[in-house]
Amino acid sequence: MNILLTGAAGQLGSELLPLLSRRGRVIATDRSTPPGAGDSWLEQDIVEPGILEAMLDHLRPDLIVNTAAYTAVDQAESEPQTAFEVNATLPGRLAGWARRNDARVLHYSTDYVFDGIAQTPYRETDPVSPRSVYGESKLAGEAALASAGCGHIILRTSWVYSSHGKNFVLSMLELAKRGIELNIVDDQEGCPTWARNLAGVSDKVIAAWCEPGSQIRDGLYHYCDDEALSWYDFARAIFSLAEAEGLLEATPPMTPVPSAGFQQAAVRPNFSVLDTHRIQAAFGLKPRPFRQALQQVIAEIAKTGKPREPSVKNPV
Repeated sequence: MNILLTGAAGQLGSELLPLLSRRGRVIATDRSTPPGAGDSWLEQDIVEPGILEAMLDHLRPDLIVNTAAYTAVDQAESEPQTAFEVNATLPGRLAGWARRNDARVLHYSTDYVFDGIAQTPYRETDPVSPRSVYGESKLAGEAALASAGCGHIILRTSWVYSSHGKNFVLSMLELAKRGIELNIVDDQEGCPTWARNLAGVSDKVIAAWCEPGSQIRDGLYHYCDDEALSWYDFARAIFSLAEAEGLLEATPPMTPVPSAGFQQAAVRPNFSVLDTHRIQAAFGLKPRPFRQALQQVIAEIAKTGKPREPSVKNPV
């Protein structure tokens, strides 16, 4: 199987790359080439006109795994065109090529497609109503993929973090080292998800979905790790483990604050916990333990004394 992995240098892409290399011949692409990348790495800005289709025609992938995304939630409010180009137009172009060439697409979306007024975890069938440009662009990407007519699976996930890249865990650790009091939102609830757990789930989804004679249905599935908590409680868990690992001398002073008093350009859903029963029923995949995942991420950071670089090997 020929596999194209987009956004391969990101949090999720770098975790997926070694797993996908066991499934077939992988071509990895991103706008920059990380250290250790092999001959099968293509440094391309696939959003640029003409580049994507020419690359696809040359590579002829059987499966496209699209982790490329514009994820700057606040910045998207002032850059809607860029957000939609990456999060909506690009998936549509991938899906169009896949339909014409009998390929499949695995794509990722977000809990921010919901408005956050629910009181129970969101199911795949629940109404969507994003409150931000980012959420709108990701929802448009879902629609573009679903309407293209290609074989596809969309995995919605939430609050992704890892020991590298840009994420809440690394931001909190950096702020904690400054020794200042931190004001952290405590009225938004979601499920933090380790990129490596999401990659492992994705690999199992691909194995079952692409198996000859598979009865797995195309469509939309939710996956997140197993614990729902606020940003404030997430930060407390980070600092507790970081202190135990010796990354911090002490937990910094923290004050829980409502989101209304925290100035951000984009509105986030107050509640965006995802129901994962559909993916459990279809693939037998249960959410992975949040506390265990976070502990491993903190241990990785402590081992190096800094955020680790993505592990990129020649995927062929």
